[in-house]
Amino acid sequence: MRTVLFVSLLSLCACSSQRSQSSHEEQLSDKVIGPAPAVFRVKLDTSKGPFIVEAHRTWAPYGADRFYELVEKKFFDDTRFFRVVKGFVVQFGISGFPDVAAHWRTKTIPDDPVKEPNARGTVTFATAGPSTRTTQIFINLADNTMLNAQGFSPFGRVVDDGMAVVDKLDSEYGETPDQGQIESQGNEYLKANFPNLDYIKTARVLQQ
Repeated sequence: MRTVLFVSLLSLCACSSQRSQSSHEEQLSDKVIGPAPAVFRVKLDTSKGPFIVEAHRTWAPYGADRFYELVEKKFFDDTRFFRVVKGFVVQFGISGFPDVAAHWRTKTIPDDPVKEPNARGTVTFATAGPSTRTTQIFINLADNTMLNAQGFSPFGRVVDDGMAVVDKLDSEYGETPDQGQIESQGNEYLKANFPNLDYIKTARVLQQ
C-alpha cells in the first residue's frame, strides 16, 4: 500500500481531465522549491468553498517545506478528498493524473518530531511508517490524540472559519476509494465510481 494513514482503522485526488501543459510540467518538475517561509498561508479553493491552511515551519520543517513545494508546483489542483471519515479525518494528496502520481511516489521526506498535537483542524502528512511521507495529507476532524504517539506531526492548521467548509466535504464514500486504483487510473477511476467526491480546484500560497 502506498502512503496511508497508518492507524488502527483501515487506511485510506482528483476530478478533472483538463490541465494546461504548463501545469503538467510544473507538477512533474524536479526544480528545487524552498525552504518555505517561517509561516505561510495557502488558500484551497474547493467544490464546497474556500478554506485557508496556515503552515508553521517550526512545527514540522520537512512537512512544511514539502507542502510549500507541492502547492508551488500546483500538485493539488484538481485533486479529490478521497477519504472522509466523520469524526476522524479528511484525506487528500494523490494526484488524479497517473504520471504525476508515479513521479512523486518515491519522493519521500524525513520524519519530523511531533511538536504540536493532532487537534481538530490541524493538518498532517500521512505515513505508512518511518520516512515514508510523500504527498498525502489529512485534516483532523477531531482531537485525535492517539496519533501523537504514532509519530504524526502536524505542520499547520485550518484557520479563520475554514473548518465550516471542511466539515461539509462529502463523506458518502468513506474509505471506499482504492488508493492503488487512484494512482494507476487517476481521475477517470474516481469520476466513474465516486462522482460525488469533493475536490480541490486550486491551492495557492497567499502573499503576505
